[in-house]
Amino acid sequence: MLLVLIKRFLGKSLSRDNSAAATPESIVVRIQEGDLRLRNQFITDYQPFVAKAASRFCRRYVDPARDDEFSIALSAFNEAISQFSLNGGRSFLGFAETVIRRRLIDHLRKEQRFSGQVPYSSFDIPDEEDNIVNPVEIHQAIEHYEKQQGLQERMSEIVDLSRVLAEFDIQFAEMPEVSPKHADSRLLLLTIGKQLAQDAQLMRQLIAKRMLPIRELLDMVDVSRKTLERNRKYLIVVALIWHGPYPYLREYLHHADQTEGKGGAQ
Repeated sequence: MLLVLIKRFLGKSLSRDNSAAATPESIVVRIQEGDLRLRNQFITDYQPFVAKAASRFCRRYVDPARDDEFSIALSAFNEAISQFSLNGGRSFLGFAETVIRRRLIDHLRKEQRFSGQVPYSSFDIPDEEDNIVNPVEIHQAIEHYEKQQGLQERMSEIVDLSRVLAEFDIQFAEMPEVSPKHADSRLLLLTIGKQLAQDAQLMRQLIAKRMLPIRELLDMVDVSRKTLERNRKYLIVVALIWHGPYPYLREYLHHADQTEGKGGAQ
């Protein structure tokens, strides 16, 4: 279907390349080798494709002469020309549409800060067939996209932390078992783990020796050696999360810290 649309919009424009092998991919390779004139011609020829991709994303007709979305999509198409690689295993047009979609999502994210000032119904727009299109669907799609991105980044942090914990002979799956059962105990150990993470010298010792610096911690906190030893794994995990590149997991610890603190104050 995509190839049919391209042929309909472009007609004989690519015949200027005067080559039966002048696929979009081969043209992009030549452009990347420095053919500036060919780049300009290629972008001009594919403006209908860009407009169609922008309209498909926005679920309404995007006017190349008036709509900012077309300019953003055209800039994204030019960006795709520079970034495309044959080694990626994708067609150029599929790759270009992905880049266009990402840039339009970025644009809508910026615009959303104004959307709360007026009702969504104020943005109702008729499409080519006079059907009313409301951008709330796009808003929801972006929320879903951001949620999925967040989930992927959380999973990435867990995978990386699991790899680090393996060096300490700790499994991430052990956390429910080693976590203290009482709220006041969890709050105390969360605080100790954070103190440990903030002490650069102790963290260097922890990472180098793969052991909890119990003797040094006893000089810092008012707990027994038995408490530290019994909760060794939990303290190491907390310290590594606070110390490492784990913003999502740190957010979880911060939330747990706040929750336990409020609970203990009641």
